[in-house]
Amino acid sequence: MRRVLKLLVAAAVLGVAIGLWLTAPDRVAPDRFANLTGDVGQGEHVFTASGCASCHHVPKAEDKLILAGGMAFPSDFGTFYAPNISPDPEQGIGNWELVDLANAVTRGVSPAGQHYYPAFPYNAYNKMADQDIADLFAYLQTLPADATPSKPHDVGFPFNIRRSLGGWKLLFFNDDYVMDVPADLERGRYLAEAQAHCAECHTPRNVLGGLDTSRWMAGAPNPSGKGTIPALTPDKLTWSAEDVAYYLESGFTPDYDSVGGHMAEVVDNFAALSAEDRNAVAAYVKALPAPGTAPKSDY
Repeated sequence: MRRVLKLLVAAAVLGVAIGLWLTAPDRVAPDRFANLTGDVGQGEHVFTASGCASCHHVPKAEDKLILAGGMAFPSDFGTFYAPNISPDPEQGIGNWELVDLANAVTRGVSPAGQHYYPAFPYNAYNKMADQDIADLFAYLQTLPADATPSKPHDVGFPFNIRRSLGGWKLLFFNDDYVMDVPADLERGRYLAEAQAHCAECHTPRNVLGGLDTSRWMAGAPNPSGKGTIPALTPDKLTWSAEDVAYYLESGFTPDYDSVGGHMAEVVDNFAALSAEDRNAVAAYVKALPAPGTAPKSDY
């Protein structure tokens, strides 16, 4: 019996060790960004396209460049609050290096080595180009610092165990694009799948919170519990590419309805981009497959 107990204890210890190894944070190579210099002007474009202010500005604030956080994002797993990402050295990211931002944006890992919750859309941002991240870092440093502490997430057991997010990443973290597209749609795909992270709202999720890519952009329940996020697939969205581009610029639908909710923030961002970028996203949207059709295609 004693021998059996020893074997069971050894197996348990080994199991824990393997679990800790598998769920350990994965960081980018330390020297990957060492020789990159960010461009502030380009960084502003990345900041806008990626919707950083839409989530991280103070709720109802007039100045959306004060990124003190606090906006609430309810979900089935609890309520998440956008953190302070202003250049404040104590409460924000003022002491971060470029590699710290890269780890956060592309790996979902904090400078202290903790997993971030995927309410932060790093599973989309992980497709961003290294230079765009360097440019974004340069721009973020020019914004106003604010010393407001980040609000802690309201997440109960077992979802408050950060290490378990390593298991979530094993299941769902993927830096491949979902849609295979021809060269003329690559810009739209980059904006939609990576920077603007459209699928984070427009694609349904499974019980563990992973995106159901078999129903890519097919619409989803609103995490707030009120209504649904509309589908962008051709069986539901009958707008032309011109209609989509105009909506992203003006917030008006072909039926003269106006944008509402958090999508208003998204339209504000797209309206600040170029017509070429809006047209690129519209072309990508019109290339989406119908639900039940594999999003990977041969062109």
